[in-house]
Amino acid sequence: MALSTNWRRHIEAWQGSGLSQADYCRRHGVNANTFSGRLRDYRSLPEAAAPLVLRTASGHRLELPASAEPRWVAELLRCLG
Repeated sequence: MALSTNWRRHIEAWQGSGLSQADYCRRHGVNANTFSGRLRDYRSLPEAAAPLVLRTASGHRLELPASAEPRWVAELLRCLG
């Protein structure tokens, strides 16, 4: 099943929120059963399909394809660091 960008964003936001699934769903008006189903779908995706997401302490977010060359990502992190 293809997972929409909106659901990916919700799942990634929940993962970084420190909230339980139920609390996240209540705060964001998301049906908890639907969220649980989309999370199952997300977790069943092949690893290569899930993007690499980098977040900075200042709140910036950089999303890279999972196919990004590790050496390139390492150089990017050195430059940003």
